[in-house]
Amino acid sequence: MIDIGVNLTNKRFDKDLTEVIVRAKNKGVNQLIITGTNVDESKKGVALCQHYQQKFSNTLYTTVGVHPHDADAVTENYLNDLSQLAEQPCVKAIGECGLDFNRNFSTPAQQLKVFEEQMQLAKQLNKPLFLHQRDAFQTWFDALNPFIEQVPAMIAHCFTGNKEELLKCVDVGMYIGITGWVCDERRGVSLQEIINLIPLDRLLVETDAPYLIPRTMHPKPKSNRNEPSYLPFIVDKIANILALAPEELISQTSLNAQQVFDLPS
Repeated sequence: MIDIGVNLTNKRFDKDLTEVIVRAKNKGVNQLIITGTNVDESKKGVALCQHYQQKFSNTLYTTVGVHPHDADAVTENYLNDLSQLAEQPCVKAIGECGLDFNRNFSTPAQQLKVFEEQMQLAKQLNKPLFLHQRDAFQTWFDALNPFIEQVPAMIAHCFTGNKEELLKCVDVGMYIGITGWVCDERRGVSLQEIINLIPLDRLLVETDAPYLIPRTMHPKPKSNRNEPSYLPFIVDKIANILALAPEELISQTSLNAQQVFDLPS
């Protein structure tokens, strides 16, 4: 299994990160892609990959980018910083970037500016885009449209949208990242109903740890912290919905992730 979105730089992993990685590998989660959310977090992601390369060879990779929440805080040189980080072989995509009009922690205009700049960077560097979207679908999709043929791939990270939005993403060849949201018997029902519309060669799985712990876990850990070793709960839920053997789903999503992120098999 490959967890394509995990926030390993989050402080909730500070005390036991090595154990977290070991537990993931013991559960068959052999590769993890750390999510970069701003320049500082992206630097930390690269540093973690380098720190653990000898101990866990070909295990940790990362994205570098600026989340829309952090768009107002970018410096004049942030694109140069991201470009330099992206020269490291462990960096596999630009992002997490996109639009989030749910809380508008950054102004919509600045979010769009920083998003467009990162799309241009991905085009220049020939890197996939690791994408975020919340309550901004049409503006987000319209902004992406000119770049669909300009970047190697687009990954709709943590997809939670509706049927119409999913079909638009699938129609332009996006990869769709599914998290523990699909395990939620309250909020995840609509996603459960449309997940069969994702072509298997476009499906990716992710925990988004430490967030979105699968609600199918019983008992849940007291900390309520999600971690990559819980990815099998997400895989089992998706496999159950699609009437597939978990092994078949693991094989296909791993192949997809290897192709999208240029990972060693």
